[in-house]
Amino acid sequence: MSQAVAAYLHYLAIFVLFALLSLEHILFKLPLDSARARSLLRIDLSYGLCAGVVLLTGLARVFWYGKGWSYYLHNSVFHAKVGLFVLVGMLSIIPTLTFFEWRNALRAGLEPHTDEGRARLTVLVIRIELALLLVIPLLATLMARGFGMPG
Repeated sequence: MSQAVAAYLHYLAIFVLFALLSLEHILFKLPLDSARARSLLRIDLSYGLCAGVVLLTGLARVFWYGKGWSYYLHNSVFHAKVGLFVLVGMLSIIPTLTFFEWRNALRAGLEPHTDEGRARLTVLVIRIELALLLVIPLLATLMARGFGMPG
């Protein structure tokens, strides 16, 4: 039963992660108002926490419920999947920094400001993250079917 719960929580966290990133994409438009900026800050924080849940439940599945650590250690598709997840995490720093810059303005009761170039970069990064997140389940499916194993 615990294996099923770990898998369920992992999948649920992945769906929520994608939904939160999609919300960021929808809500991030210039000009910004304070309410939308606050929402984006909360969503981005939730996105980070959810990524942590994906990571923790994924680690639980690898170490306790999956096919065994040696299967994953020697599977190149698993390495690609984890590498993409890490890349998405690194890319997410750009939107997070953009949103984080608004905190002082919001605390002062001012409307947040982001220049056009930074806004375009942030939207591009969010779109790249979404695209990369779509590849990860394909890699998981291939990995589960034995692709990526040596020899």
